[in-house]
Amino acid sequence: MTSEAATMPENIKERLKASYDAIASTYNEWTIPHSQQRMKYLGKALDYLNVQANPEKSPTFLELGCGCGLPVTKKLLEIHPSAKVIANDLSTTQISIAKENLISGPEDEVAQRLGLIAGDMSALTFPNESLDLVVAFYSIIHLPRAEQTALLERIAQWLKPGGYLVVNFSAEEMESAVMDKWLEDKDWMFWSGWGQAKTLETMKEAGLEVLVASVDEDVVDGVSFLWTVAKR
Repeated sequence: MTSEAATMPENIKERLKASYDAIASTYNEWTIPHSQQRMKYLGKALDYLNVQANPEKSPTFLELGCGCGLPVTKKLLEIHPSAKVIANDLSTTQISIAKENLISGPEDEVAQRLGLIAGDMSALTFPNESLDLVVAFYSIIHLPRAEQTALLERIAQWLKPGGYLVVNFSAEEMESAVMDKWLEDKDWMFWSGWGQAKTLETMKEAGLEVLVASVDEDVVDGVSFLWTVAKR
């Protein structure tokens, strides 16, 4: 996937934001047709959550790294007629595209249930035990490893007892992996990961019960990711 960097790059968040802002359309055209794995594991988490069993309750979902909102955010909005969905992305361009993709106008009922938040996921705050499901596909892997650990601890606090997290991580251990060119000539990219064993240990230490842990080869570029579903 990348070449291992000797030291942690500077200004990681600023550079990632600039890259995803610049390549938003190219990235969406590249990734949306290959969403099978995202939807597969989202489906597993939703089966566990089973919001249809309590139709009178309005669940709250958080998506970290929502991109343009397709197909995952859209699916979350469709799960329950009164579900509240909070969708976050570092890229302001992607958040703007998501708004266009998901909300038809101010009278659209989706506008009352969807909160779009641009910015660093590590800076988000939510009340403890306020979320039913947290979704993070190809997003937490962009954080330095120490931030991944801290965020998992916070997610565990945000989840209601019996709430779920579905997320994929790098299956490979790497402190700092960088590409100066990824999909286009100017899209600098950064990833990191604890590897399969350490990641699962970190999730358990955060207070999450891992229900699904599967290493699958990515359908696009052949890189292996650890796909997990965990319960608070």
